[in-house]
Amino acid sequence: MIHIVKTGETLAQISRDYRTPLRDILAANQIANPNMIFPGQQISIPGFPNPDTIPYRIDVSTTKRRLRLYKNGSLEKEFPIAVGRILSATPVGNFFIINKAPNPGGPYGTMWMSLSKQYYGIHGTNNPSSIGKAVSKGCIRMFNKDVEELARIIPLGTPVTIQP
Repeated sequence: MIHIVKTGETLAQISRDYRTPLRDILAANQIANPNMIFPGQQISIPGFPNPDTIPYRIDVSTTKRRLRLYKNGSLEKEFPIAVGRILSATPVGNFFIINKAPNPGGPYGTMWMSLSKQYYGIHGTNNPSSIGKAVSKGCIRMFNKDVEELARIIPLGTPVTIQP
């Protein structure tokens, strides 16, 4: 998997976002000085499949509060979601699904899928009445049955685009 460095990012933060040890990222990219990265630089993240080999992609619209699953460019399924509040907005950008955790406990419902941005994910909910609203702390909430279905379909490394 390739990560494109954004302005202000550090390798330490990229390491945390992908839950991949910094030493592994340094070794995979033959980087001697972790402080010498630049915006636009391509960083290989070891341990994830090449996104070009994954037929699925996810598009999220925070204003429409919809998650769309595409397979080979065709809309496969659409789900209602809840998104972040104004003060804790869902992050906009391009991410990847980097892990899946069934039954994470707490308010996360029956499935958690981490995004390649630390602290954010797509998850179920123990409050189904929140779906369709802007109520989360930035994560994307789904009905438990929907997030379980999505988790069964998509592999790790699935690209996720979040837009307004």
